[in-house]
Amino acid sequence: MSPSASHTEPETFGDLLEQLGGISPHRVRLRPAPGSATEKDVLDILRRTNRLYELVDGVLVEKVMGYPESTLACQLIKLLGNFLDRHDLGNLAGMDGTMRLMPKLVRIPDISFVCWEKLPGREPPNEPIPDLVPDLAVEVLSEGNTRGEMDRKLREYFLAGVALVWFVDLNARTLTVYTSPEDSQVLTENDTLDGGTVLPDLQLTIEAIFARSPRRPEVGMKGGAKKPSSRKSSGKHHRRH
Repeated sequence: MSPSASHTEPETFGDLLEQLGGISPHRVRLRPAPGSATEKDVLDILRRTNRLYELVDGVLVEKVMGYPESTLACQLIKLLGNFLDRHDLGNLAGMDGTMRLMPKLVRIPDISFVCWEKLPGREPPNEPIPDLVPDLAVEVLSEGNTRGEMDRKLREYFLAGVALVWFVDLNARTLTVYTSPEDSQVLTENDTLDGGTVLPDLQLTIEAIFARSPRRPEVGMKGGAKKPSSRKSSGKHHRRH
């Protein structure tokens, strides 16, 4: 059950947008009608329009990512892939890796890692939308993302059983490590990222992650914040959820 299950049924389109995190109405598809969409619609629209939509309580929400964010995600995928070539711990998926986290909740992390223990025969699933919860979910923040949207995603990831979440902010050039919705650590370009218990022995400099991303004026997410609200932890993460 998704975190929004306790919300009252929206009476207006404004109520719906607020429940989705205050996102732009241009990202919400009206056909099929909000509340009635299915996973089949996710796949049909991708086939017809080549546009990625997440499914949130029967609502199709377009995933936003620009070229700079895609470049940054690819750089991080390359670095993680190099690490996994040396440490064969699991499977890595990219920016269109659709996953069913819970019933009626389909998310598409920009990067996801699943340990081999979750994959029978150490083989990636064949289904276009597998029933699969990643051990690590990575989101590269785009200007179209709102604080409310990312806070909601964060809660959903941990409710589904994700152990580790990274939010990468291209404008601020920071990477925030979450071990729960309340516990986080913000890393800057002077810091080194480790993989905790999910990717043991991983050591990546934040500088290397942003190496192919030129600096640009800091804009931040919509909704009055440059990153989702959280309580910054005093040390590195140690536990797995």
